[in-house]
Formats: sequence, C-alpha cells, structure tokens
Amino acid sequence: MALPVLFCRKAMIIVEKKLDGVAPAGLNRFVRRAQKLARVRGEVDVLLTGNRRLQELNRRFRRKNKPTDVLSFPRPAGGDIAISVDIAQQNAKRYGHAAGEEVKILILHGMLHLAGYDHELDNGRMAKAEARLRGALKLPASLIDRTQSTGSPVKKSAAHRTRGASVRIKSATVRRRSRP
Repeated sequence: MALPVLFCRKAMIIVEKKLDGVAPAGLNRFVRRAQKLARVRGEVDVLLTGNRRLQELNRRFRRKNKPTDVLSFPRPAGGDIAISVDIAQQNAKRYGHAAGEEVKILILHGMLHLAGYDHELDNGRMAKAEARLRGALKLPASLIDRTQSTGSPVKKSAAHRTRGASVRIKSATVRRRSRP
C-alpha cells in the first residue's frame, strides 16, 4: 500500500495514519509558516503516524520504550518531526479543541526543537518563544504551558529533541512504501 504523500518546496507531510479533518495541504502551509517564524532553515519533514511507530522511534533514539506525542530529529539544515495522531486526538479531546489544532501545536513544539530550543535545559526560553509563536499562529495553549499548569498532559510530553540521532523520515518511509 502506498502512503499518501504531499511533496512541496520545503516540506513533506507523510501520512501513515489519517486524522479526520486534517488535510496535508493545509498542514504543509502551516509547517512552512511555523518554520519561517521559528527561523529553521532547510527542509522540514513531518510524519503523522500512530503510537506504535512513535514508540519504536522513542525506544530507538531516546531509549524510552513508550509512545510519545512528538519527536524532533534535527539535521544541519532542517530536520524531521514525528507526531502520534493517537495522542494528538486524546489531547485535543482533553483540552477541548480540534485534533488539527493539536497537531499544529505539536508541529510548532517540534519546530522549536529543530531551531535549537530545549525546554529541559533552557530555563524557560523555549516556553517564551512557544507562547509568542503560538499567538502569532493563533493556536491554543502550548505543550509546555499545559505541562506546567496541569503537571501532566494525557501522555507526559516528551517532545524531545533527539541529540545525535540521525533519522531521515523520507528514507524510512520510502523503504516502507516500496514493499508490496
């Protein structure tokens, strides 16, 4: 089965798991806008998938054997963002907004990691940037805001930047697509 893929100038949205009401073309526009605002140069690819795939990536690159909402894989120019559609749907329901909005929140969070921010180490720098960009992009509460105000979202946000990990979502997906 071939995966639905949208090729564009600066981003590729790879949909392994569909999310109702979310069009790849609209997400592509959002990715480009968030990328520009976060000042991330190069190509940024986004994988929308399920918990199982995020768990595999989390185990492989962070040595944590559990699914997570978003992972970022920086490269010298750009990077990759992987998002669990399952967790995005749970969080959207919990926080009372559309699943598409939740995916955008996760993309923004991952984009900031690609820009070099690390909320675990930067004493609030990333939280401030995320709040500013969230306003510019007209998004609801950020991942960091929610984690700090409630103590734990549906799945504790791991949205971590994977240090030293080199993964090309496009390459992995192309290999998967070539199977019968």
